[in-house]
Order: sequence, then C-alpha cells, then structure tokens
Amino acid sequence: MKKPLDGKIAIITGGGRGLGRAMALGYAEAGASGIVITAARNRDQIEAVAAEINDITGRDTGIAIQADVTDLNACQAVAKTTTENFGRIDILVNNAGLGQGMMADDRVKFYEGSPTGWTSIIDANINGPFHMAYAVVQTMLQQKSGRILNVTKSRSSMYRPNESPYGPSKAALEAMTLCWAQDLLDSGVTVNSIAPGGAVETEFVLPAVRAKASQTRKPYLPAEIIVPPAIWLASDGSSQITGCRFIGSKWDSNLPPDEAAEVSREPAVFLPPERDGILTKTWEPSKS
Repeated sequence: MKKPLDGKIAIITGGGRGLGRAMALGYAEAGASGIVITAARNRDQIEAVAAEINDITGRDTGIAIQADVTDLNACQAVAKTTTENFGRIDILVNNAGLGQGMMADDRVKFYEGSPTGWTSIIDANINGPFHMAYAVVQTMLQQKSGRILNVTKSRSSMYRPNESPYGPSKAALEAMTLCWAQDLLDSGVTVNSIAPGGAVETEFVLPAVRAKASQTRKPYLPAEIIVPPAIWLASDGSSQITGCRFIGSKWDSNLPPDEAAEVSREPAVFLPPERDGILTKTWEPSKS
C-alpha cells in the first residue's frame, strides 16, 4: 500500500525532541526514504531519534547531523550531506528555534530580560529558517518540486505581553512564509506555515509557567498533534497549496486528508495586501 511520503527525502531541523522528533517519526511511518535531523547541541538526542527512524523503516533512513541553523555554512553542509546520501531534497521543516527561556525563567517585560538572550532568539528563529531555506532552495528549484514548512505558533501568543521576542519572531516567520511563497510561485516549490494550536509539552515551556500549570493542572497538547498536517503538507497532495497556515489541533483524522487539511487551515495572521497580492487561498476562510 502506497504511503503519502513514499520516496520523499526530508530535512527536519531541531529534530531531537518535541515537535521535531514527532514529525521525524511521523515521516518515517509515512514512508519517507530519507530523513535528516539536525540540532545545534545534544547530539545524543538526534542520534537516538535517527535510530528510532531506522527501527520504524527497517533500513538506514535516518541521519543525525549536529548543525547550528545560525551558521549558513553548517546549513549548506546539511544540504550537501543530504543530496550526497539520498540524491535529492523534497522537504524542509524549519522547526529549530530558541524559546523565551533565553530571556528569563519566567515571563518578563522586554526591558527586564537578557539582551544576549534576545539576540540569540532572533538569530535562531529568523535567520535560522532563512539559512536553511537558502541552503536547499536551489536543489528544489532544479527538481521543480519541494516543500518548505515553517513551524510557528498560535496567533494571539505572537503578541502576548511579557513574551517578546519569541512571539514576534514567529510573526516574522509567518511574514517570511508569505514572501517566500510568492517568490517561489509556479516553481513547484511551496511554502506554508504550521503550528500545533496551543501550548505543547516540550522544554520550551518556561520553568515558572510549568510550575503554575502543575498547580492548576493545565493540560498541554502532545507533540504528535502537529504530525498529520505536517505529513499532508509534505506530500504530493498539497502541491497546489502555498502561502497558507495550518493548525495541528484543528485536524480531524475522521476526514479524508484533503478535507482535514482544509478544516485545519487558518487565514493568514496579517491583513490581505492592498496591492501586489498574488496569493489566492491565503486569506480565504476555511471550510471548517
């Protein structure tokens, strides 16, 4: 039985834990022939995930590469290793990033946090996706096909008080998604954004916030919630969709994938352009 990602080659940054690990294992289950996972640190984590991928597929499908997305040369080396091992690059998932914990252990006003932490977040969350997209896009253009997925977050939390620059960095990534989708229109390469749809049980949760949540028993979403739309967006079924935003918690697995995708689609976080707009579905309401 054909699987949605049969023969596909993917790069997933930040693939050692949380959302990245969930998507990497989901891609393995969906039939991907090659999955390269990266992380700036914690090489043992990505090596463990690569082993899990290989256990699922029964062959050497997973490759772990320690690489920092803030380093363009490292990103280009990831792309080179991918093509050397698998011959092509079909999917890039820009998942790696740094959270608000780089500013402080709790939610703080922008002037109370660490300036060094601010710079680190911006570099990883904005420059990082650019570096990886820059490193893979020529290969995708030559193939006349490719999928770029940018992992962002819930709309309202992009401008929540006491949570900059993490939230605004994801708003910037949403804007970059729309710019890139237009730059690559009709090339065969699509660019979309994806978000889990709420707080996920990952290490991104601030220590003080986690402590409060344990007292109130606030539930967190599982990382796997992002997997179904991430698989669909990486598949041939999404070839006509670009410049759109999808929410994992809105995916309805009881529906056929195309219908579930439409239900999980959310209009862009920005107002439609007053001029020069060439995207069509981006601002349309979903059929949920």
